Amino acid sequence: FCARNFRRQMGQVEMVMPKMGESIMEATVLTWLKNEGDKIEQDESVLEVATDKVDTEVPATHGGILKKKLANEGDVIPVGNPIAVIETAGDNGQAAVAEEEVAVEEKASAKEVAAVEASAEAAPVAVEADANLKARGSNGRFYSPLVLNISKQEGIGMDELETIAGSGREGRVTKNDIKSYLESRTSGTPASRPAVPQSAAPVDALPSFGFSVSGQDEIIEMDRMRKMIAQRMVESKRISPHVTSFVEADVTRIVNWRNKHKAEFERKEGQKLTFTPLFIQAVVNAIKDYPKINISVDGDRIILKKDINMGMAVALPDGNLIVPVIKNADRLNLKGLALAVNELANKARKNALSPDDLSGGTYTVSNVGSFGNVMGTPIIVQPQVGIMALGSINKKPSVIETEEGDVIAIRSKMFLSHSYDHRVVDGSLGGMFVRRVADYLEQFDPNTSI
Repeated sequence: FCARNFRRQMGQVEMVMPKMGESIMEATVLTWLKNEGDKIEQDESVLEVATDKVDTEVPATHGGILKKKLANEGDVIPVGNPIAVIETAGDNGQAAVAEEEVAVEEKASAKEVAAVEASAEAAPVAVEADANLKARGSNGRFYSPLVLNISKQEGIGMDELETIAGSGREGRVTKNDIKSYLESRTSGTPASRPAVPQSAAPVDALPSFGFSVSGQDEIIEMDRMRKMIAQRMVESKRISPHVTSFVEADVTRIVNWRNKHKAEFERKEGQKLTFTPLFIQAVVNAIKDYPKINISVDGDRIILKKDINMGMAVALPDGNLIVPVIKNADRLNLKGLALAVNELANKARKNALSPDDLSGGTYTVSNVGSFGNVMGTPIIVQPQVGIMALGSINKKPSVIETEEGDVIAIRSKMFLSHSYDHRVVDGSLGGMFVRRVADYLEQFDPNTSI
């Protein structure tokens, strides 16, 4: 740290790959937004990077001149490693730094990186020279130091490494890819296929089936996010035996309450009052009643989560799907949930989500009703064990019990679909949970303020 401060005074600062959320230990450089020699302001975006969760821009840590890029587009850089040198105005306006000082700081940076990696129990990045493991395979595909190190530790040669399907940029093998491969190899489940050209990066480990293409067909390459979604959906169905329970809920009270308050809320807050925060509040209350829904599975262990972090699926303008997370949703009142929902939805549609916005979810809801769907059977977001689809709200004739007898009335109703991991959630718990959510919706207090 002393070396870093001294170097800053002398006129140059090393900009490192920032930490971007739990479990994220590396990022791929997608695009440099600034060129060497460009003047940059502090907090101005310098480059765009991609993690296994989201694409994001990295801001400058200091203002000055972008002296040198230390990473090329496509390089996979561990968190804490230097990516650029920024020349700042020193006492004498010079940017020269003695070689001895540079060497001292490089040692300090190496120690910082090692500390970051150790704290996250990450595999070491350094790879010894090995004739069978090179940074680029015979098919031209690049392999990051982390992947090469894991390969070496697990006894995977280059011939075998080249058969592993890659979900990263240009078909690169990510840490998750190689871990999934190792798991499937241990269980005897096929998880690899011959490597394909980089332009046709595979998204899962399933075999390719022959098909014909006519001259009138259009071939569309999946973008990076679609490849990632495809892989995760396949993995989730492979990992979790999905079961879905359905309940129809009478949400007339909620519909009437929202109609009464939405104009005032928009006037005061300048934002829309949607149904989503009302649904999330009901789910959060049900999780408090049934905490064994708020869990993850680690081998033969069940991890009971204390925080209730609600994921909410958001459809993007390009048709892709992303799931930002409301952290500690149980600590927010209805107004707080409404503001959090709107903020994350807006950030998602503007491609402004940070990796931290997408991490740590313990349960997820998906509002399929916004597309006019009455119900759905959603796929679980790993490593969670449950997800709820919220169907469209429709007016229906219903039998209402009164003191004078049963009557038929027009009520607003919707279906709730709860998909859960049958390894750890049985039908009784899964069914009671979704029923409890419906109870909270039906018993909503019309005198609630916001």
